[in-house]
Amino acid sequence: MSVTDLFWLFFVFSALQPVLRQRMLEVMRTRKIAQLERKRGSRVILLVHRQETMRLLGFPLVRYIDINDSEEVLRAIHMTDEDVPLDIVLHTPGGLVLAALQIAHAIREHKGKVTVFVPHYAMSGGTIIALAADEIVMDANAVLGQVDPQIGEMPAASIVRMVDTKGPANVSDQMLVLADMAQKARIQVTYFVSQILRKHHSQKKSIEIATILSEGRWTHDFPILVVNAKQLGLPVTTDMPRTVYDLMDLYPQGAKGRPSVLYVPIRPAPGGAGTAPPLPGIAP
Repeated sequence: MSVTDLFWLFFVFSALQPVLRQRMLEVMRTRKIAQLERKRGSRVILLVHRQETMRLLGFPLVRYIDINDSEEVLRAIHMTDEDVPLDIVLHTPGGLVLAALQIAHAIREHKGKVTVFVPHYAMSGGTIIALAADEIVMDANAVLGQVDPQIGEMPAASIVRMVDTKGPANVSDQMLVLADMAQKARIQVTYFVSQILRKHHSQKKSIEIATILSEGRWTHDFPILVVNAKQLGLPVTTDMPRTVYDLMDLYPQGAKGRPSVLYVPIRPAPGGAGTAPPLPGIAP
């Protein structure tokens, strides 16, 4: 075998390695999902967005909730008998409001019990999906987030507040149009989120929670801890199955030169949620 042949063998092996590794991960994920379904007697759906290194050249792909996700989740729910419980493992920074609302509406209409598992975080659109569940199971240190709409890269609430502060005569026509869109977006998100919450709350309570989460009271990445979520009246528990953590282990971040965190993987039994200060402006 010549040096050229060895070179080409090395090249082919290097090119196929990411594909084979991804295929092995998918097989392991499927087995873990089947294990969780047998244990809980449910249909398990994963909505996990992490940065994964895939494809031929190994470029990292950063993902978020989009229309493709909503189509897949809606199809999975449609293929599930209406009385079969749904278990949704949710790990996402958020994404398109339309896609998140579609998923949340489908969850709300499902007759069987719907449980959302949040092992680490479900922000923005992920929180909208979690709000539609009958039960939200969070790790003791997991967080939810705000659902206030964003116009481009700017918070809708801040756009409206800026125009109110400076006065319409002191801003550009473009900013006035953005402020009009921002105000409509706030009203729309508050309305739809309150409708999602009506499954488990009164109309008054639903509007209260939806307003708190969508009015821009805090920054968009403000973390809502387990204790804070309970203060809002959300159906939160911390009884996270071990299999959910095992599933998250099969969704590694994009490869790095060296690991940033190193530890011996001996895990104690999950503990309680601990304590946390009340949300600013919300009575405990």
